[in-house]
Amino acid sequence: MIVAVASGKGGTGKTTVATNLAVTASRDYSVAYLDCDVEEPNGAIFLKPDITRDVPVGTPIPIVDQEKCTGCGKCAAICQFSAIVVLKKQVLTFPELCHGCAGCWLVCPEGAISEGQHAIGRMQSGRAGAVAFSQGVLDIGQAMSPPVIRAVKSAMPPADMVFVDCPPGTSCPVIEAIQHSDYVLLVTEPTPFGLHDLKLAVETVRKLAIPFGVVINRAGSGDSNTQQFCRDEDIPILAEIADERQVAEAYSRGLLACQASSAYQASITAILKALRREEKAT
Repeated sequence: MIVAVASGKGGTGKTTVATNLAVTASRDYSVAYLDCDVEEPNGAIFLKPDITRDVPVGTPIPIVDQEKCTGCGKCAAICQFSAIVVLKKQVLTFPELCHGCAGCWLVCPEGAISEGQHAIGRMQSGRAGAVAFSQGVLDIGQAMSPPVIRAVKSAMPPADMVFVDCPPGTSCPVIEAIQHSDYVLLVTEPTPFGLHDLKLAVETVRKLAIPFGVVINRAGSGDSNTQQFCRDEDIPILAEIADERQVAEAYSRGLLACQASSAYQASITAILKALRREEKAT
């Protein structure tokens, strides 16, 4: 079962839930944890893995042979992102804008464009005790994270349960991380901002037609509008995790919340049971 742990906004406790789910599930199942929040991966802070593999991730970019080029401009005409332009028969490329679609070297009548590689990040993997661990790290200054996310997911080992720690929001990186999952766990908080972004996340997951449920983190610290929204929209609430000081203290020290709070551990166990029921239902 592949479970994507996502959120409409950052700071809801998504990584805390995902890491605690992985460790708790690993007591009974083979488990993999994939940190696809590649712009700010921090699952390793809590899981403390031993990294045994570290490989670069790149995207295809055009390499232009100026001697063969006639300056016809067909490459620039096909590029939708202005990653390659022709100025006075001089071809300029901008790797940071390139989406690696291969259109420019496919249409070049002179064969003057070949495929190169532009490094954008790294994929690292190893183990954190019983949990198989993988994470992506996007290089500073790079804008396109989906290729790094794909690299992390392609390295996913076989396991009974896989937890994909997704980027926050509802943009392209989130779609890349969520797709092909069996279930999406949306972590939110009972605040107006949390509810606003939860609604966006719900709309996104419904478009992808993936079963999903909600975890309300820091329950009791805000209002009841999030619960009412879930009832009105017939969205299952898998757990309401209380706001506890010892959880915040454990988090600040990079420790797992389930080791600091029996109540948090009970909530994580309840989520796992609900996920197993969902798996059997499908």
